Amino acid sequence: MREPVDLRRQRILAAVQARGTARVRDLADELQVSVVTVRRDVEELTREGRLRRGHGVVRSTLPAEEAPTDAAGAAGDRVAVVVPVRHSYLNEAMHGARTVLEEAGLRIALHLAPQASGAERPLVERALADGAHGLLIAPRWRGRADEEADHEWLAALGVPTVLMERRPWRGSALHALDSVCSDHWYGAHLAVEHLVGLGHRRLVFATRHDSPTARSLRAAFAETAEAHPLVERWAWTLVAPEAGADGPYAADETAELPALMRKVGATAMVLHGDVDALMIVQRLAEEAVRVPEDCSVVAYDDVVAGLGSPPLTAVSPPKTEVGRMAAELLLQRLSEAPGSRPGRRVELLPRLTVRGSTQRVDQGV
Repeated sequence: MREPVDLRRQRILAAVQARGTARVRDLADELQVSVVTVRRDVEELTREGRLRRGHGVVRSTLPAEEAPTDAAGAAGDRVAVVVPVRHSYLNEAMHGARTVLEEAGLRIALHLAPQASGAERPLVERALADGAHGLLIAPRWRGRADEEADHEWLAALGVPTVLMERRPWRGSALHALDSVCSDHWYGAHLAVEHLVGLGHRRLVFATRHDSPTARSLRAAFAETAEAHPLVERWAWTLVAPEAGADGPYAADETAELPALMRKVGATAMVLHGDVDALMIVQRLAEEAVRVPEDCSVVAYDDVVAGLGSPPLTAVSPPKTEVGRMAAELLLQRLSEAPGSRPGRRVELLPRLTVRGSTQRVDQGV
């Protein structure tokens, strides 16, 4: 599924405002869309008065005299933000951070990491060489090995750094690094309690397994379902074969969802993330499995879940607030002496939005 147009345009606007001027072709490469798509977006942003177009380039409408001149700007007027390219979930966190940093008068250097192991390190090194005084980062970390490879250099950067939606392992080199993330255990709890409250007793969890969030969710679902007195049977599988990074996996853990549902006798599923959930609902329809009549579905992420047919009930992590709080924490670090406070980990609670994809198990199931 394509990235929503409004999110893509916000990313273009953020990139241009951070740099002052950007080439259309460079923006297309970073966003992994066509030059024609970026041109259309730029035309619309220009009509709105938010950008200015030139021959093959686009410029910010912010005049030079608006550059920060206060004490905070003089001490460190550039903050690097590093997030994965084409990741709408973390884009929302990035925009939350941007609001806080711009209000504080700090310039933002946005760096979009390609889908490759170790892609963040050269971007961070370039940002620091360009004068960044602080860093907000959400490494992709598709597998445990990727995460281990980043621990040492991230811990030794020497500038205030805050992880967004990443929780360092206990005892790792990043254990004391500041981080802000969603409480995904609580998100799993919300999903299970909602379904159990509707009478569902047999559940299937299908998640990705190629990010720290995905691995946290798998563990949270397993713990929650195993401990719940009303859950009779449950199983976990990869949401798609390409969504696993760490393997190897047991047969059921790579099973097709309709077959696993029949084996478990499941009447409900929780699916991570939204795009995969929407695709699975479509696949179920092809096999004459109706949602919610035959199977209730809860999505996890709530970026585009509400656009489905039916709109999907979803757990919504506080994505924008994660970015805002991470930026506020970074601002505090930039204003105080290094080591004056202990490292801080902040967890924010997700919430559940009930839509049309869940219903009571006694209503025709």
